[in-house]
Amino acid sequence: MAKAKKLPSGSWRCQVYDYTDSAGKRHYKSFTNDDPSPKGKRLAELAAAEYAAGKRELKSVNNISFGDALDKYISMREPVLSPASIKKYKKMRHSSAPRLMEYKIADISQDVIQGVINEEAKNHSPKSVRDLHGLISAVMRVERPDLRLNTILPKRVRPDIYVPSDVEIQRLTAYASEKEILIPVMLAAYCGMRRGEISALQAEDIHSNTLHVHQTMVETPDHTWQLKAPKSYAGDRFVPAPAFVIEALPKTGKITSLNPTMISQRFSRLLKSCNLPAFRFHDLRHYYASTLHAIGVPDQYIMERCGWGNDAVLKDVYRHTLGDVKEKMNDLSNTYFENMQHEIQHAKKEP
Repeated sequence: MAKAKKLPSGSWRCQVYDYTDSAGKRHYKSFTNDDPSPKGKRLAELAAAEYAAGKRELKSVNNISFGDALDKYISMREPVLSPASIKKYKKMRHSSAPRLMEYKIADISQDVIQGVINEEAKNHSPKSVRDLHGLISAVMRVERPDLRLNTILPKRVRPDIYVPSDVEIQRLTAYASEKEILIPVMLAAYCGMRRGEISALQAEDIHSNTLHVHQTMVETPDHTWQLKAPKSYAGDRFVPAPAFVIEALPKTGKITSLNPTMISQRFSRLLKSCNLPAFRFHDLRHYYASTLHAIGVPDQYIMERCGWGNDAVLKDVYRHTLGDVKEKMNDLSNTYFENMQHEIQHAKKEP
């Protein structure tokens, strides 16, 4: 048992081993008692002994490594989570925080996790680090519900969003005519659909001028493609489509034979053939949402059409005024103030 030592102040302090951090440094827990008598010494040692006993009991219950606990966590949720989420978790399991994976669950503390996050933040984006911490927290809530985390995370970085212009969209559709990529481009730019939703769309999902978006194509961890229900309730939605889009769609079977990866590859080649700057296929959704916002469509309808359950994404990412619309609004406001100034000057000249 650890022995208490008397401090210059007269108090007794007893230290007991707590944990070893990610850098290999040993940390100790201190227990002090202000009573300078032998009773104070016994109380400090008793507190340290109780803490050590509690840690031994915890170790007997949670003697598995974090890596094993993470494997168990993924396995238990595999039947209910999307293949994309499972694939992401497994990737983090094998490529992130290798030192943490070796830790015993009972030895993990807030300082250990903070050290892991600090190390990961050196070479990974804030979003990646936050995603990793979210997974760590989820595992620890299962294995160590007594441990309350208050980790300092890297600040979020506002995404550098690219919103294609009307001219660029027109150029894309003109160059994509009679090509298999045309339909995915139109469904993304004019209906706000995602790649997986486009790949999963069937002719039977089209009713008059409305598309029923109720499934998405996702890649499984074993690199096969399968259809799944949307991640969220809002993802199952009915989207109105322009008449020219409906007319371009096949009347039977699958709307496109392209899977999400193939869509991105074909789109990249299309951009090059159009001599347009490189941007993601997903940015066509930025164009759709931003256009609706610019022409005055209320946010709740934009959220409904794009499949968002709340306006967080709309506020943080998609509420961008298109460049050409912005110039028109700037001209409109400048013209208003110039006319007003002209009227003021004219009024001054009148006797």
